[in-house]
This record gives sequence, C-alpha cells and structure tokens, in this order.
Amino acid sequence: MADRPQIRLYDDEADLLMGVDQFPDRVSLLPSAAPGAAAHAAEERIRILWGQDMLRDMLDGRYRSVVCGVNDADNSHGIIAQLVDLVPQSQWTARGVSSYARMFQESVSVHAAQDREPYVLKYDLDSVLILALLRPKGKDHFTLDDLARGFTTIAKMLRGRRERIPVASVSFLGARSNRLIDPETGDEPSFERVLKTAYLAGYRGDMYPAPQLWRSGQVGVFPSYPFPEGLERMRGGSS
Repeated sequence: MADRPQIRLYDDEADLLMGVDQFPDRVSLLPSAAPGAAAHAAEERIRILWGQDMLRDMLDGRYRSVVCGVNDADNSHGIIAQLVDLVPQSQWTARGVSSYARMFQESVSVHAAQDREPYVLKYDLDSVLILALLRPKGKDHFTLDDLARGFTTIAKMLRGRRERIPVASVSFLGARSNRLIDPETGDEPSFERVLKTAYLAGYRGDMYPAPQLWRSGQVGVFPSYPFPEGLERMRGGSS
C-alpha cells in the first residue's frame, strides 16, 4: 500500500511560513496518552488550556463558573476586575468587588475568627458565576496551603451542581493583585505544584496557564493533569 500523503495544516504554502522559530510565544504540546486510551477517566483530570485567551472564552460564554482570587484592598489589576467590567450582564464594579470582600473580611473577623481561611466569595454576573478565593487577612499573597483549602471548598460547591459546570480556573501564577508564593523559597511554585494541589483538593475543571508560560517552547507540556506516568519514570532515571 502506498504511503498516504501527509496531512497539511494550512492552505496554500502557509505551512512553510509558520516555522515555530519565528514565534517566541509558543508551547510544545505533547499527547498525554494514545487516542481513547484514557476515555474511561475523562472526568478524573484537569484540562489545561494552553494558548487560549481566558477572558475571551469567558465573554464567549464557554463557562458557567470561574475560579480566581480576590482581596479586600485593590483588585483593579486582577481578572476579576476585567470580568465585572466587560460582562454585559454584570452589576458589579471593580470597586464594588473589593468593597464586598472587605465587608465580608471584617464580618468574619468578628463572628468567625476561628474559621480556617481562605473563604470563597460568590460574585454572580448572571452569565457567569465567579468563585473567588479571598486572600487571607493581613497577607499580601496566597500560599499553596491556602489554595488547597480553597479548592477543597470549591470542589464541594461544584459537586452535584450541574448549573455551575463547566468551570475554569486561573493558575494563580504571574498574578499582580493576588500573588501565589511558596513560603519555603519566597518564589512562585511550579505550575505542576499548582495543578497537583488543585487536583488533590478535588478540583476537576479546566485551568488556564499564566500567559508567561506561553514562552516555554523549549519544554514539552501536556494538555491535562495528572501527567503521564512516563514523566515520573524519567524523573527517577528510567527511560
């Protein structure tokens, strides 16, 4: 049997024009498994939306819920401010988002001071529900422990609530308003650590990588988490 012709990506000669070396913003996407091999576990994963514009997808109505961070001081540089300003049905403003978070923070400090943070605040924009992890009082960043507790609460809020699915989350990396810091190093944790934290907490929605990670073309990335077992074998020194 003669070899089948190679499938082209683009019309005309555009394949020759789209060499990856011309584009600094790129990733090298690897298959997580053979087609259909993991179909039975389709819901037991976090899908990673490499190269996609999260805000655009929200405005296009692709999700019913979104997970992000919020603080009680200033959220003007966060995605939550962009959402409340751009979603046509929203009755919230960026200032109102911070004001509500501050009012909630003050209330729980009086009535529920012994509760474990962070809390998850709901901002209903009609077309999309924001599930916002409230940055712990007195801190200028989140930690992985905060994310673990927050995603545990979010997983409970999503369980059995089909009207809140599909759901997507920011990665909490590269943030300006609500940074994520590893106390052991003083730097941001790896994207893998964030995925693992959310997964172990029970989250099974989509997650958008930080735009800065789109410049990782020299490193192979996978479209979902958990990553293939072969990666762990490679880390252990096996081929």
